[in-house]
This record gives sequence, C-alpha cells and structure tokens, in this order.
Amino acid sequence: MRQWLEQAQSIREWIVDIRRDLHQYPELGYQEYRTSQVIRDHLDELGIPYRHPVAETGVVAQVGTGRPPCVALRADMDALPIQEETDVPFRSRHEGKMHACGHDAHVAMLLGAARLLKAHERALPGTVRLVFQPAEEGGAGGDRMCAAGVLDDDPPVQRIFGLHVWPFAPTGTVVGRAGTFMAAACEVDIRVQGHGGHAAMPHITVDPVVTAAKIVTELQTIVSRELDPLAGGVVSITGIRAGEAFNVIPPTARMWGTLRSLTAEGMDFLKSRVESMTTLVGEANRCRVQVSYPGTGYPPTVNDPDCWRLAQEVIGELLGEERVLEVAPIMGAEDFAFYTRRVPGCFLGLGVRNEAQGATYPVHHPRFTLDEDALPIGAALHVALALKALAELRAKGAGLDG
Repeated sequence: MRQWLEQAQSIREWIVDIRRDLHQYPELGYQEYRTSQVIRDHLDELGIPYRHPVAETGVVAQVGTGRPPCVALRADMDALPIQEETDVPFRSRHEGKMHACGHDAHVAMLLGAARLLKAHERALPGTVRLVFQPAEEGGAGGDRMCAAGVLDDDPPVQRIFGLHVWPFAPTGTVVGRAGTFMAAACEVDIRVQGHGGHAAMPHITVDPVVTAAKIVTELQTIVSRELDPLAGGVVSITGIRAGEAFNVIPPTARMWGTLRSLTAEGMDFLKSRVESMTTLVGEANRCRVQVSYPGTGYPPTVNDPDCWRLAQEVIGELLGEERVLEVAPIMGAEDFAFYTRRVPGCFLGLGVRNEAQGATYPVHHPRFTLDEDALPIGAALHVALALKALAELRAKGAGLDG
C-alpha cells in the first residue's frame, strides 16, 4: 500500500497546481463549465475516456479492463457563494464565490488517482469509474448523476468510495465510522399571512411579524422537549424577511431554514411537527401559515460496515493504524448519500488541519484553507481503496462474467 503514497508524493506538485488553478475560478452548482473543461483536458492528456455532459456539467471517466468487478470513486466540483477572505496568492478571482468546502481539492485528488491508476492500468483487476459530480451544495447533483446512470453503466458499480477534506482532524489522519456518518437534511420555507396596516394602529392589523417570532421560538422546543436527548436532530431557522418600512406592519412574513436528522424516520417526525406547530401557532394568532420543503432533501449518509472495515485496513496499511479515527455522526449532510442508497459504499473525512499553517477554519468559512500535504495522501487513498475493493470483489467472484 505504501508504494501508492510514494507514487502520489512524486506527483504532489501536479496535484497541487490543479487544486490552486481550480481554487482561483470557483463555480456554483451546475455552472462548473470551466471546472469540467479542466477535468476533461487532464483526462485527455492521460488518455482516459470519459462521458460528458452528465447531469449538465458532470464527467464520468473509466480506467481498467472495462469489465467487472467495478468500483467507483467520486469527487464533487462546485463552490459556494462566499466572499473569500484568505490571503493566499491563488485566492478566488470570482467575486462572491469561493471553494470554501474543499471541492477543488477533491477534484485534484481524484485526478491524481486517475493518473496513478492509468499508469498501472494493465495490472488493474477490474474497472475503476471516476465520478466528477456537480452541485453537491444543495443541488442534489449526486441524485441526478445516479438518475443519469453513472452507477448502472457497463459494468455496473458494485462499491463506491468518497473523500471529503476534514479541517477538524490533523493532516495524515482519516475519520469515519460504520453506519450513519452524516445526517439527512432538507430546506424548510415558512410563509405567514396576516393583515397589514399602520404600525401606530396594530389593533386593526393581524401582525405576521409577531406570529413569526413566536413560531421561531416554539420550533426550538421540538428538539429540546420532544426528541430523545440521545437522538440527533436540528431545527434551525436561518432567515426571516417581512416589511421594509419602520411604520408599516406588513401583510406577510417569510422564514426559511433547515431540518436535520440521523434517520429517515426522524426527518419525517421533524417535518410533521414543524407543520403542525407552525399551523397551530398561526391559528392562535389569526394568521395563515404555509410550510413547504423546496429542493431535494438529502438522505442520511450511511457507510456500509464491510466497506468501512476495508477502509480501516487500507488506512492502516497506508498511514498506520493509529491514523484511523472513528468518530460520532455529525449533523452535516452530503449528497454522497444518494450513491450509498443504491450500492454499498463508504464516505471518509481526510484530515487537512495544520495549525502552524493557519489551516484551522471550518468549511463554509470565508477564511477556510487546507494543508496541501494532504492532497497526495488523498490521491493515494483513492487508489488503495479502489484496488483493495476490486481484489475483494474478484476473490468473492462478485459480478464477474460467467
């Protein structure tokens, strides 16, 4: 296994250059046109065939025999609508957009893995599918990639692995767990209809702002008083909008936020209670309330126990057993979940924290950065995961012709 780390280290600068190039030109979900072109240019240089476009801007490449067994590796490509505040020389050139979640690193690491796999293609015991996916940040790009058949193409995918940079763990470590690793999530939109009027005469209005305030307060009791304290759940209202003038009570107020749960059943419970509680608070205050869940909700990200066992073995051989960090589930969500609903897989956090470099900020922060020494580790880990999974599938005879 360690030879893959050595080979990845030998192309470190190539991987880093790709990451820095992508970092300067961040693109939001389903707008990753330049990013997609950069990926295809590198695949062309490596002589790796691919399918494009998939789910608008996605790219799906393939290395190996073209026959079963087949293992997939996935990287997301999109950035966030955040103004970058780092002082790195390769900071974002796109105003109001930033790779604040490390997807630039994800793409660079998977391209690094592609280069290593291509160099050893004749020795591969099967097929490795490379999935470059758009729109993870709320756009459910993983769901659209699955609908486009990336898991079903010939040969069909039997295992899938993904990495995410993890600023809470030091470089050289990898985090994960069996079972639920990340939460289910959905957006919630709440509209409160009252009757507006002059702010000096509130008695002849039906105030949706006061009603909205009561709703925000009451919703907090769902998790604190109705959910098992040992169960994971989040009800967060993150925005509210109502009137524009200081002396006018508006006719409507709107709120939005997110719901999170570690199980599908828990998500159903939260949705049901949000709807009933907001409706009843609205009625008590003479307002009508409408609740909707826009967008595509993300299911929980669940790691297959056998794939997690394989990952632990690979990390131990590659980096050392002490570098495997088993962690509790987190309430962040990931659309890698759409893949693991269909095939066994494992999602891992790659440590990128380095206090000496100032790489300490969390993802989605305008000053997020990462330790680039982690990039060749991620590329080598991709390769090692794919090869061990292929070897195990072949040993079991799973999905083989004849």
